[in-house]
Amino acid sequence: MSDHEPSSSMRTPMGRVRHLGAAHAGTKHFWHQRLTSVALVPLTIGAVILVLSLMGRNHAAVVQILGSTAVAIGLLLFVLVSAYHMWLGMQVIIEDYVHDELPKIAMLMGNTFFSCAVALTAVFAILKLSFGL
Repeated sequence: MSDHEPSSSMRTPMGRVRHLGAAHAGTKHFWHQRLTSVALVPLTIGAVILVLSLMGRNHAAVVQILGSTAVAIGLLLFVLVSAYHMWLGMQVIIEDYVHDELPKIAMLMGNTFFSCAVALTAVFAILKLSFGL
């Protein structure tokens, strides 16, 4: 096809060169959402099993279990992947449904700050338990 023939693609010539779609974003975001979804399946199952196994135990036993290295690493992975997945999902919702530019930017910034705050708070709690501080 020459440069002057019409294309059946909805993408602009620059978009085709940069592999960008109509929203000017590549597939990276899409694949990160799918990857985090797949990763969250075993991580969520592990977290639920952990919480169920902690029910009925005394405080000292819970602190000891949550302070173990393997459990702490699993929980850290769960928290970080969940927070990233949450951030990605809310970003898509905001971009799709908020059409005014100023509120959209404010909500995207709020989404980032909220996701980071949730992740950092949970990471701090896990590390505090893990290191016994």
